[in-house]
Amino acid sequence: MKKKYIIAAVLIVLVSVIALIGTTYAFLTMTIEGDKTITLRAGVFKVDFTEGDSINLDNAAPTSDSKGQSQTPYTFTITNEGNLTAYYHVLMEEDSANTLANSYLKMRITGSNGYDSGVVKVSDYGTGTFEIISENELAVDASVTYNLWMWLDENADNSAQGKTYKSKIVVESFDRSQMKTVAETLLAGVGENGAINTSDPDQTFITGTDPNNYIWYSGKLWRAVSIDPSDNSVKLVTQWNISAITYSSGSTAFEGSYMEEWLNDTSVDGFLGNLREPEKFIKMDSMWNATETIVTTKPAETTMVTDPVGLLNIYEYTMSYSGTDYSNGYLNNGLNWWTLTPYSSSYVRYVNNDGRSSYSSPSSNSIGARPSINLKSSVRIVEGDGTIDNPYRLNGDNDTNLSGTLLSSRYSGEYIRFGSGENNLYRIVSHENGTGTKITSAEPLKSGETFVTSAFGSNITFSSDNTIGAFLNNDYLNTGNGYLTAEDIAMLEDSTTWYLGTVGDGASYKLAKYTNTTDNILTTSVTTAKVGLLRLGELMAGQFERYAVKGGSSSTGLTTTYWTLTPYNSFNVRLVNSRGSVTSGTPAYARGVRPTMNLKSNVQIVNGDGTLQNPFELQLVS
Repeated sequence: MKKKYIIAAVLIVLVSVIALIGTTYAFLTMTIEGDKTITLRAGVFKVDFTEGDSINLDNAAPTSDSKGQSQTPYTFTITNEGNLTAYYHVLMEEDSANTLANSYLKMRITGSNGYDSGVVKVSDYGTGTFEIISENELAVDASVTYNLWMWLDENADNSAQGKTYKSKIVVESFDRSQMKTVAETLLAGVGENGAINTSDPDQTFITGTDPNNYIWYSGKLWRAVSIDPSDNSVKLVTQWNISAITYSSGSTAFEGSYMEEWLNDTSVDGFLGNLREPEKFIKMDSMWNATETIVTTKPAETTMVTDPVGLLNIYEYTMSYSGTDYSNGYLNNGLNWWTLTPYSSSYVRYVNNDGRSSYSSPSSNSIGARPSINLKSSVRIVEGDGTIDNPYRLNGDNDTNLSGTLLSSRYSGEYIRFGSGENNLYRIVSHENGTGTKITSAEPLKSGETFVTSAFGSNITFSSDNTIGAFLNNDYLNTGNGYLTAEDIAMLEDSTTWYLGTVGDGASYKLAKYTNTTDNILTTSVTTAKVGLLRLGELMAGQFERYAVKGGSSSTGLTTTYWTLTPYNSFNVRLVNSRGSVTSGTPAYARGVRPTMNLKSNVQIVNGDGTLQNPFELQLVS
């Protein structure tokens, strides 16, 4: 359990109102409030803040990095006065009344323990309340002293004049006796609808129809699948299909496949590149068993692949249910999704929407992707009970007090309260344009619980003038139609570039955006519009509800087939079907619609934590 032991207001930055002459800039003043020496004690920690070492830059213009670091730093010392090793991290908490964006400020932190942040833009840490020093341990009677420099970026322009910025240092301590690791928590029990299976000496599996093994991490809902007894790492898989792509150009090998690339792509286009601090949470050298095997037989370790992110193999899936009752196992999510197990030299195994094992050509079909990761053994749970409505939250991924935080600092998959009526839930896709936030509706648009449908148009090319594009950029934006409010529309970027690359059979997902798969040259097949659609292979271009009823194959009516903006060939456009796979259809067909757009860089969170149960609420700030 986390205890916020010490909160000390220590830092005020004032950018004075100065009449600018020629190319002069607003000036920067930093002062410290309080007595000459501030000492605070709470719990096991004592923290000394020394005002005599305060930053004082009265009448100083924006300055270079070297000059900024030549000033006297602000110093604070943390001492462990308890009788056990203590754990802490350091946050910065910004004043909600600030008028100066922290993107104008730079800082550097060094510590007597060897820590050195280097020169960092304050905005790179985040906004609102954000971590500036990750969790550290401090022995009994030990101390650590930190020096903090902050200065106005030499590239600050005249818009910085007359603005104010205030923040305070927050030292948080962790009582680890109340905060168990993920493995400890799961092994202690997974509820009456689950069980622990120790029959395999290499993996301790969680089984059952609906065990308490839900985990929320980095904007996505996961299920804990197994614990590795050798190091207590925990294998997770996403509850839903995050996207859908062609597995490979023809090979059934996971290594070298499009799937391996997409999962481990560290750019804005890939799964790993949009995870929160993966090196802090994930075993980056995880081993994935991609050996060919029959369904219920444990594979030999002849084809092992080392990657941060992988897929489940078919054996791991079958170990999640008891006996032959595959349809009711908790890993049956009612959708089609790839495993990393070859069926033969021509086919790869996948799980069907009714829970059965099946197989498909890796090049001619694009099936749902459920990424899998291994959590480090050190990752701890801070809250939750593992149920779907109250999933476990991980230490370092359970942010609170996010009011004032820019949405552009948040993570793919997090939920947003946006829009009106039954269409008021959206999700973050990525930060593709660098400064804003791409979002999409959490599910295709509905009207009275019936999915809204539209033809794509008279041809395969999306634009603001074709049928679906005209709907999105006219009717959808008309407040009288009940989709968005005037406040929502004010948050939208006026124009976004939409990539329209064609992806045919056996082709890489990257061709939807790039001319080829190697040099990341953007396709020239583009259009501009305020509102568009997701493209094939993009994050959130999957299904997030069950197609098939649990224990059967009949439809739930909770999913529908919807358009992407990616052409399949000269006559057809890619669709994400209701089972979570990608198909194609002629543009004259009427299919579901998932509006996608970019929010402006100055959209700010005012409430919520980004979960389904407590979505972010937003406002536009000047």
